[in-house]
This record gives sequence, structure tokens and C-alpha cells, in this order.
Amino acid sequence: MDYYLLLETTFALFILMDSVGNIPIYMAVLKEVPTKRQIFIIIRELLIALVTIILFAFLGEYLLDILKIGQETIMIAGGVVLFIIALKMIFPKGESSFAEGSIQGEPFIVPLAIPLIAGPSSLAAVMIYSHQEPMSLVVGAICLAWLLTLIVLIGAPFLKKVLGVKAISACERLMGLLLTLMAVQMFLEGIAQFVLSCST
Repeated sequence: MDYYLLLETTFALFILMDSVGNIPIYMAVLKEVPTKRQIFIIIRELLIALVTIILFAFLGEYLLDILKIGQETIMIAGGVVLFIIALKMIFPKGESSFAEGSIQGEPFIVPLAIPLIAGPSSLAAVMIYSHQEPMSLVVGAICLAWLLTLIVLIGAPFLKKVLGVKAISACERLMGLLLTLMAVQMFLEGIAQFVLSCST
């Protein structure tokens, strides 16, 4: 297994799951829930998200094969999508409506599992990766990114207290910048493959 590629894919998925950016939303949604129950809910919701993401990883390759979408198309489209997501992380429009206390009672699946963790960006990414890389690597990267996300969200109250909202926002923007670089690289590799396929 290519461990460098595993770490690179893990890092990209971890950014797309946006655990740091989701801290304020998780804290707002769970503010009325006792601390011990909060941990249980976070673990439960993340397990649901994990199953959803892995399911998309396995189904994604078959879907792309059925649609007869080439690898260069996947990389170009993936680069564009990731770039747009990265820009939204760097230039957020404001807090999500979830943070306004619109969720009544204990949340289940929505919004903590889907779409905050298993959202369109992470699901699209695993579909792309499953078509490019060995499935064992993709599943391994998903599990590692999920584990890091779990650690961050369980430690959310501590992180929010220590770092503060502004520092958390700055971290999210930094991750968005790194994702921008990865998106441009994916786009350029897709263009290179397209040009190569046209010249042969």
C-alpha cells in the first residue's frame, strides 16, 4: 500500500468532513443535552455517517462505470468541485441555520450525520477516489479521517473553550486554503491526462 497516498487521501477527506468548522454547530445543536449523552450522540451520528460514506465509496465506482465517465473527467470535475468547496471554507457566508437552535429535541441522522459529516462534498470525493485508487486504500483513508473527526468532535467543548470561536474559524480557513491547493493539483492532473489521451 502507498502510505503517502493513504495519508494524502485521509487528509483530504478529513478536511471535507470539516470537523473543526462543525464544532460551533455541534455545540449549538447539543447544548441542551447532558455531557455524557452528547458523547453517545456524537459517536452514534458519526457511525451513521461512516456507514453512509463507505456505502458511497463502494457504489460510486459502479455508478461512474455505468455512466461511462473517464478518469480525466473525474479528476477535472473533482478539482472544480473541491475548489468551490474550499472557497466556501475560506470565505464563509455566515453560520449555518443549524446553529440557531432550530433543531428541537435530540438530533438523529439529520443534521449531525448527514449532511454535516457525510455531506455532498465528502460523498462526491469518495466516489472519485474509489474510481482512482484501490478500494482498500480508500476505505482505510475514510476510517482514518473518520477517527480524526471523532476525536475532534468529542473534544469540541474543550477545543472551543481553549481556542475560542475566532481561532476555530481561522483553522477552518487554513484547511480551506490547503484544500484549494489540492483541488488545483487534481484539476491540472486531469487536464494533463486529457491532453495525453487526445494526443495518442
